[in-house]
Amino acid sequence: MKVVALLSGGIDSPVAAYLMLAKGASVIPVHVYLGPKTEEKVRLIVEKLSEYGDVSGLVTVHPKDRDEVVAKLRELRKEKYTCVLCKFRMVRAAEAVAVRRGARAIVMGDSIGQVASQTLDNILVVSRATRLPIIRPLIGLDKEEIVAIAKEIGTFELSTLPEDECWCVPRHPVIRGSWEEFRKIYKAIFGSEPGEGR
Repeated sequence: MKVVALLSGGIDSPVAAYLMLAKGASVIPVHVYLGPKTEEKVRLIVEKLSEYGDVSGLVTVHPKDRDEVVAKLRELRKEKYTCVLCKFRMVRAAEAVAVRRGARAIVMGDSIGQVASQTLDNILVVSRATRLPIIRPLIGLDKEEIVAIAKEIGTFELSTLPEDECWCVPRHPVIRGSWEEFRKIYKAIFGSEPGEGR
């Protein structure tokens, strides 16, 4: 089984990838570029994960329109949807890699309710970015459980290294995102419907 795993450089996503490796999956790590420090950190995490199974070389995706999209969200006064839209587009990027590389699923480090983009409502919106299954091995774990696994496998120290700060996180992110509202925002920014999967 070949899967694409989105790696942010945080504590959770490497643990999710590790749990898939422990089940015998081949993992293609995908990182959406935020800055050089974070990318280097993710490379170190990928090296550590490769000790546990079949991990391909890191695929880094460079969004070219991030500034423009965030500016449009601000114009629309919908900054609260920034993180949901960002994750939606991350899943789309992961799906594109999966299609090229023959992967059958996307792995994410979501843990229900841990941060604003991981409420059930927002997870439902993000899940509509793809028709591929999204596997969330950490969904029912709390932070302490995830940290314990990260320490055990040696990714915790790497995940807590300095990283580039995301400058576009809104002050008040949406907690209960609506698919209908998200569709309107997406169409206003990109001029087309987001579609439900590809």
